[in-house]
Amino acid sequence: MIETKTRFIRTRITVTEGERAILLIDGVLAGILRPGRHGFWSFRRKIACEGHAFKEPVFRSVYEQAIRLRPNLMAEHFTEVRTSAAEVAVLYRDGKLYSVLGPDGRLLLWTDAGPWRVEIIAVPDTLEVEDALSRRLLAASSVDRVKRFVVEQGQTGLLFIDGAFIRALEPGLHSFWNTGRTVNVKIVDTREHAMEVTGQEVLTRDKVSIRVNLVARYSVTDPVRAVSAVKDYADALYRSLQHAFRQSLATRTLDDILSRKGETDAEAAAAVRYEMLAIGIEVAGIAIKDVVLPGDMRDLLNKVVAAEKDAEAQVIRRREETNATRSLLNTARVMAENPAMLRLKELEALEQIASKVQSLTIHNGTRGLLEDIASLSAR
Repeated sequence: MIETKTRFIRTRITVTEGERAILLIDGVLAGILRPGRHGFWSFRRKIACEGHAFKEPVFRSVYEQAIRLRPNLMAEHFTEVRTSAAEVAVLYRDGKLYSVLGPDGRLLLWTDAGPWRVEIIAVPDTLEVEDALSRRLLAASSVDRVKRFVVEQGQTGLLFIDGAFIRALEPGLHSFWNTGRTVNVKIVDTREHAMEVTGQEVLTRDKVSIRVNLVARYSVTDPVRAVSAVKDYADALYRSLQHAFRQSLATRTLDDILSRKGETDAEAAAAVRYEMLAIGIEVAGIAIKDVVLPGDMRDLLNKVVAAEKDAEAQVIRRREETNATRSLLNTARVMAENPAMLRLKELEALEQIASKVQSLTIHNGTRGLLEDIASLSAR
């Protein structure tokens, strides 16, 4: 800490290590004091000083311009760093990165606060920072002069400088000099995505109002075209699907739509694919996910389905009855032509009856029951 004492006509200034003092005599710059005790006659003159500590190695003072006019003082005490409009300076203090000076910059450093090493770097048109230097800047927390963008795997970064497209960026960390120009990286995901178009109200050809949900799988194949051709490529795909299938489903009947629910109109799908391919989007698949009917139409359709199923059941029953009758007729014909078969049937009937009663009495001797019944009918 600088100490100034005036006693009688003598002023004593004490400067400690790690400090410097700008000496002023009657308001005029007289020199720079190093560590130690300094004495000056103060008879009829004013002695003053301005102290500076090396913990702030950048020199900032109202007397800076006056010092610049003293080449000897500049050479003895200061290190000056200057950059042009296309340069940046990386400052190293005692081997460690200290700061970054931007384009058109000027900095005055206390030489004894170093040692200093200055690396002047020409800024490329793309403003890109070398990877090794970028990591050193990140480790030193000197990020105010650098902008960083991370492109993940499965993504493409589009670099824009002052609104103009420069190039596409691969996955990884990308750093750019923050020199007053506008740097922006737009991230485009190139993986496959699914888009749903839900709740689309459509009036079918037979005047039935339905709601349809569509699903499409797509991926970005040309990120530059997808970003530059339209404002929002996902919104463009959504509107294309909406428009194409509104027109397509309006030309089909409800029965046709329901019978081919999982199918889509090939012409409409081809139109969507062609339109999206023009802006760098590849549509892999399009399908109708759901068809939602209004409540009254759903009830009516259920009744129609129930009636159809009942009619089918009636047809099946009539067919089975016809088959059973035909079978009985064939059996009777066989029995009439073969008496032994008739006797076997009689025995089967007796066996079934005997299995359900405790005792069974048969009259008329050896004459068959069926023959007796036949003779009774003849009377």
